[in-house]
Amino acid sequence: MRTGSEPATARSALRARFWLSLWGLVWAVFGTAAFALTGRFGWALACGVLWLVVTVDLTVILRHLRQGPHYQPGRDIPPYLPPRGPTRPGHPGHRQL
Repeated sequence: MRTGSEPATARSALRARFWLSLWGLVWAVFGTAAFALTGRFGWALACGVLWLVVTVDLTVILRHLRQGPHYQPGRDIPPYLPPRGPTRPGHPGHRQL
C-alpha cells in the first residue's frame, strides 16, 4: 500500500551499498597505482579523488550499519508508519474534515 510518505521513510540497502563501495574502492586503488606507474598523472589524480570519495562513503555506510535497525532494519522490523495529522489538500493522504 502506498501512503505517500515513501520518500521520507525509505530504507537504504546498506549491505548492497557496502559491497559495491568496497568493489569501487578496490578498482580506485588499482587505477591510482596503475596510472601513477605508467606516468598518467591526470588519470591517477582522478582515481585518487574517486578513492577519497569511496572511502568517505564507506565510512558513512559503516557508521549507519553500526547504528542498528533505525538505519538498517531487518526483515523482522515493520515499515515505518505514515505520519498522522493533517495533510495539504490534493495530497494522496488528505482527509476532508
